[in-house]
Amino acid sequence: MAEKTTKMSTTAKAKTTGVKTKKAPPKRKPTAKKAPAKKASAKSSNAKRPEAKRNLRAAAVETGRNALRAGLGVYGKAYDQLQDQFEILQKQVDDAQTHLDGRRKQAEDLYDALVKRGEIVEKEALKAFGELELDSLTDRSKLEEQMNKAKSRFEALRSRLKKAA
Repeated sequence: MAEKTTKMSTTAKAKTTGVKTKKAPPKRKPTAKKAPAKKASAKSSNAKRPEAKRNLRAAAVETGRNALRAGLGVYGKAYDQLQDQFEILQKQVDDAQTHLDGRRKQAEDLYDALVKRGEIVEKEALKAFGELELDSLTDRSKLEEQMNKAKSRFEALRSRLKKAA
């Protein structure tokens, strides 16, 4: 029975127990304040609403597209700047390569000239060495005579080298 009493309403309890309770006043519906001027404008704005929504939606879509286009413009501008920098760097590399090729050609020409000059000096040195008498190296006077002769030839070679350089 305890379960039944908890489920019963207060009026039902009052009837079974015989206690009188006050009835709650009936609930009133809230009344809306009427503003005739606003309702008229509300009706006119309601009539324009679908068109206003379309204009607002079109404006929002266009704004979104413009934001996307601006982002794409940033990427495009960055790409163009990188492309320009790449072209400048490529030109610098090409110029450096041309300069390097020129220097390499100069070095090769100088090397060839030094080799030719070395061949000439080698021939003259072998000729001077061939004229030395190695048998007479044991005799001191002959050795000094040969040394003086070789010194004079080397001095002549040295003066020729100085004149050629």
